[in-house]
Parts: sequence; C-alpha cells; structure tokens
Amino acid sequence: MPGRMQDKVAVVTGAGAGMGRAIAQRLAAEGAKLAAIDRDKAALDETVAAIVAAGGTAGAFPLDITDAPGVERAAQEIGQAFGTVTTLINNAGVFDRYSPLEETDEALWDMVIDVDLKGMFLVTRAFLPALRASGKGAIVNMSSAAGIVGRAGGLAYTTAKHGVIGMTRSITADYGPEVRCNAVLPGAVMTGMTRGGSDEGDPYATTRAAVANSPSGRIAEPEELANAVLFLASDEASFVYGAPLSVDGGWTVV
Repeated sequence: MPGRMQDKVAVVTGAGAGMGRAIAQRLAAEGAKLAAIDRDKAALDETVAAIVAAGGTAGAFPLDITDAPGVERAAQEIGQAFGTVTTLINNAGVFDRYSPLEETDEALWDMVIDVDLKGMFLVTRAFLPALRASGKGAIVNMSSAAGIVGRAGGLAYTTAKHGVIGMTRSITADYGPEVRCNAVLPGAVMTGMTRGGSDEGDPYATTRAAVANSPSGRIAEPEELANAVLFLASDEASFVYGAPLSVDGGWTVV
C-alpha cells in the first residue's frame, strides 16, 4: 500500500542526528523523497545512507541555515534534484543550557536566535514559493514546551521557541489554504541536546529528574516525535492549521 507521504518531496533541517534523523527516516519510510539538511556533513551522510539502505530516496544538502544565500541556493538545488517541494520540516535548533539573563551574553543570544528563529525564517522564505505552487504545502515547525511556558533559565531558547509559535500562526493566516503550517512542541527527548555536561554515569540524569513528576514520568524517544511530525505533514492532518501540538508527556500540564 502507498505510504502516507507518497508523491511528496520533503525537506528536513537538522537531519543529521536526533529528532531530525528520526523524522527524515520516518517520512522517507512513508514514501517521501527526502532532502536532508544539516551543517554536519558526516552526520548528514549517515542519515541519507540509512534511508537509502532501507529502500528510500534521499539526498544530502550540507548547509548552515543562517547563511541566507546558501539557503536560497539549496532551495534551487533541491527543486532541481527532486521536483517541487511539498513539505518542509523546520527542525534544526540549538540550546542555551538553561542560561538565565545574567549568564546570557550577546554571543549566546545571537547564536540561539539566529539558528532557532532567524534560520527557520530564512528556510521557510526560500521554500515558500514551491510549497504554495504544490497546492498542498505543509510546514511543521519545531518549537518546544518552552514555547508555551517559562521556567527558570533558558532565556534565549524560551524566547526563540515562543517566537516559533508566533511565526507558525502568522504564516497560517497569510498563506492558508495553500499552505498548512503547524508546530510541534517537544518536551524532553532522548537526543544530544538533553544530555548533561558529563558522559560519566547517566548523561540524562538532569533531564530525567526534570520530567520525573510529569504524567509520563520519562523522556521521549526521537521516534515518538517523528510520529507526530508525520501526522501533521501528511494529508491526514488536512484540516489542521496553525496548531501548536504538545508532545511533551504532559510536562506542561503540571
């Protein structure tokens, strides 16, 4: 039977590892032609090799999403390689290690805002014409539980992820029904971003403690986030517009 992403051309940023790799593999397994973007070429090549080995179609496009001319070139190259892009997954992001205002210097602020917010803007702007032309464009922006709550620390990250939700809603208002734009709000996920500063013992100890009292009581696997992204990217979510979908194990409930 055809997969849920059959005849789709999907772009996934931050596809080299973690959630991005899981998302890329999931969409490709459901039939999408997958254009994988990441600034880490070696990791990106591993993602693409895994997809191809599993029988999927994928190409690697090494790119720093804060490089505006590079983003525009990548959009042209991907269109030439795979055809009209129908699906964009804005997953690439960086973390600020829970730094509060007094510990956030301009360099840290600029890095987080540039990647998590400006980079998403640049990528979406570059691919928007193709998404609109496809007639069934779908964008899934990766926000965070930090996009709807504010806790101690994480000033730059919290600010950026709140901004992602605002961007999602604005794009929806401007470009629906041609393009559906939604956001996924992960909580703690088993990726490199949630690891502690030391690899000794349990590198996820700090994160496990943070989610211990949440309804799920655990950290998510990247594949669980990929399932949510797949739903929003597929035609099964044809009437979902501008939604912030929390996939956080109930972390923001308590």
